[in-house]
Amino acid sequence: MIRLLARFALAAVLLVAGAAHLGPMRRGFRIVVPDWAPRALRTDKDTIVVASGVVELGLGAALIALPRERRRVGIAVAALFVAVFPGNVHQWRTGASAPGLDTDARRLARLFLQPILVVWALWSTARA
Repeated sequence: MIRLLARFALAAVLLVAGAAHLGPMRRGFRIVVPDWAPRALRTDKDTIVVASGVVELGLGAALIALPRERRRVGIAVAALFVAVFPGNVHQWRTGASAPGLDTDARRLARLFLQPILVVWALWSTARA
């Protein structure tokens, strides 16, 4: 039961974050995208923000709608959290402010939150 609640809470986090990436906070999230990412992906920062928001929405919905695939979805969520970590490091190193991350202490704390998110994704989707 605790894993189920944790999985639904994680889904809520992903759905809220995904919606934020597509809404009025979208511009602020562009700051987090490292300068090398658009070159590597051959696109622009805004497209990366939008794509990550769509992925977050999809994974959040999948955590709820696809219980039989929860392990695979959990691995995908953990992979997303690993994939966006360079953006968190970039933001911390540059001191750039983004929604909710407007101090050095918050940006540093965000770095330590990322492994917790990875563990949360894997644990909450593991078979009991």
